[in-house]
Amino acid sequence: MAKKTSVAVGRTVGGKTLKKRLKDNWQLYAMLLVPVMLTIIYKYIPMYGIQIAFKDFTASRGIWGSKWVGLQWFERFFSAPNCWRMIKNTVLLSLYSLLWSFPIPIVLALMINQLRFRRFKGVVQTILYAPHFISIMVICGMIRIFLSPSGGLINLIAGTSIDFLTESSAFRTIYVASGIWQDAGWGIIVYMATLANVDTSLYEAAKIDGASMFQRIRFIDIPELIPTIVLMLIMSAGNLMNVGFEKVLLLQTDLNKATSDVISVYVYQQGIENAKYSYSTAVGLFNTVINIILLIIVNKISTRVSENTSFV
Repeated sequence: MAKKTSVAVGRTVGGKTLKKRLKDNWQLYAMLLVPVMLTIIYKYIPMYGIQIAFKDFTASRGIWGSKWVGLQWFERFFSAPNCWRMIKNTVLLSLYSLLWSFPIPIVLALMINQLRFRRFKGVVQTILYAPHFISIMVICGMIRIFLSPSGGLINLIAGTSIDFLTESSAFRTIYVASGIWQDAGWGIIVYMATLANVDTSLYEAAKIDGASMFQRIRFIDIPELIPTIVLMLIMSAGNLMNVGFEKVLLLQTDLNKATSDVISVYVYQQGIENAKYSYSTAVGLFNTVINIILLIIVNKISTRVSENTSFV
């Protein structure tokens, strides 16, 4: 009897059966059908091509006609002389970007939220948003100009003539700093939207109780941001190993490859420039698997931290 009741409850929600809900809200389900179909067509069906990572793919034979080679391409990648250097550089660039880039939009959102002059607040936000709309190629061109040993802004300020892009030790700093400049302003949008929904009576009550600005931020703003921070952290972790190859490729030189040689650039070079489709797919698949593992780990850690964190 209990089993039948549970089944009935599963089929009936809010007093309506599944068939009744579909009939009443068919317009919404029809609208949902379009993005679902696009996701299946452009995201899931192409995954069929992953099997070429285990084959010696040739375009004339096609995917099914190509010879099966098993883990040959993975073995080749792990035996490559620069394999572990690429893995190390990819992990370090990703971790440094997450470590420095993730907290800054939160801090900026908290600071901007304290501004009371709307016009000034809008100007600040616009200035911070602007770099996000500049293309990667233009950004890299600007970086090269700023860091030029002859007349570059940084060298003029420091009174030096150093070619920073030829220094391996400077590449990670350049990559992370330029990423912060370009994307930090855009990253505050979600946090600003969350803070905009905070009940203003909480601020008024805190002021009456004598709470300082920092106390209001600590006990009102930050607790409100925690769920959003956790969600954004999980989303950021999903791209942890996906170092943007465009910027790395445009800023890479023969003298900074010790720190700029990353997996994404290697996949591009092997797959597009050298037409080694099976090999590049195998390397990309390895990168994706590591990404999924890191995403699961960060998801579990962030969930536990958010459940156990208290600001009271």
